[in-house]
Amino acid sequence: MPTRAPSADYARQHLIDPEVCIRCNTCEASCPTDAITHDERNYVVDFSICSGCHACVAPCPTGAIDHWHQVLKSTPYTLDEQLSWDALPPPVELGAEAPEEVPAEVRTLTEIATAGQGGPATPPWSAAHPYINLYSIAKPAMAKVTGNYRLTAADASADIRHLVLDFGTTAFPFLEGQTLGVVPPGTDASGRPHNVRLYSAASPREGERPGYNNVALTVKRVTADHDGRPVHGVASNYLCDLAIGDEVRVAGPYGKSFLKPNHPGSSLMMICTGTGSAPMRAMTERRRRRRALKEGGELMLFFGARAEHELPYFGPLTKLPQDFIDINFAFSRVPGEPRRYVQDRIRERSDKVARMLVDDDCFIYLCGLKDMERGVIDAFRDVCHEHDLDWDRLKPELLAKSRLHIETY
Repeated sequence: MPTRAPSADYARQHLIDPEVCIRCNTCEASCPTDAITHDERNYVVDFSICSGCHACVAPCPTGAIDHWHQVLKSTPYTLDEQLSWDALPPPVELGAEAPEEVPAEVRTLTEIATAGQGGPATPPWSAAHPYINLYSIAKPAMAKVTGNYRLTAADASADIRHLVLDFGTTAFPFLEGQTLGVVPPGTDASGRPHNVRLYSAASPREGERPGYNNVALTVKRVTADHDGRPVHGVASNYLCDLAIGDEVRVAGPYGKSFLKPNHPGSSLMMICTGTGSAPMRAMTERRRRRRALKEGGELMLFFGARAEHELPYFGPLTKLPQDFIDINFAFSRVPGEPRRYVQDRIRERSDKVARMLVDDDCFIYLCGLKDMERGVIDAFRDVCHEHDLDWDRLKPELLAKSRLHIETY
């Protein structure tokens, strides 16, 4: 009977499944050792750097990150090999060693590493149970376009659309705060199918129109990158140009932590810019439709844009009663007026913000461009200092109680 090689010759290599991965960048953002990188197609893990700390596992919305193949330490899969994959290679049983347990102290470091890197891994305690990964890139759900409306003015710098997709008789349950994956048709420059693109649901769980199996998305036509260089957003331009009756391939739903609480008396503080308003609209609309139930709890919204005509949903928001939602707009490009950002409005409302920060029934949601996140966190720190609170002590408590949720991109 042949003798197995010593287990010391083998190791578990951390790999990412390219068939399931939705390229959301959560893993790379949450990796404390910078072991994860990517190209235009795949996210990959550097065997020589990865410590196996599992910091990236919990935040991953699809589970694509949680794959561990036994390999010879001398010949692990290289980055070039991983970048070329369209699917994971089959696992090969080389040695006899059992899967490694993650020590308790490493789990603690994992929790620390993931804090603030896209929100905590757990939803509010009263959130509804989310369904995830019901449809894949290979086997998507088919939805039909029943609405495509421009939300921003014709002369606005951004073309932002409200898109309604109807799933007909296909079950596609989702919750406020979850995302959908759109699979654009066609292939990229290398001849491979386009990657899935993520969009937050902009309608509540019962759909954009109650009684119909549909969902709304908030889509900005991408014509330039964050530095202003011209680019053509494949998925965004595809979606913005869809006509009524067109069919769309949809994967997901994804996401299990950026969810709203359901218990009576829960309050929401929502902070967003641009299309980051999509999950906030879904949560607000859910509460609006249930006003007659008198469930209580406050809604406070900080919403930033260049100007009124650049802000999606501006008209409907202004029609909501003040005793239902406390709205604070921040416009940064209004002629003759100083630039104001969401963090400025947070400081201006410091008394109420401080009260909501220490209220265990208040849940805080931040969604929008990554550049906004630092400004908001600095504003929270200033508010805490003004009210004899310690933000550096408060933030870990908010995360531990699943009260602070951050999704920036």
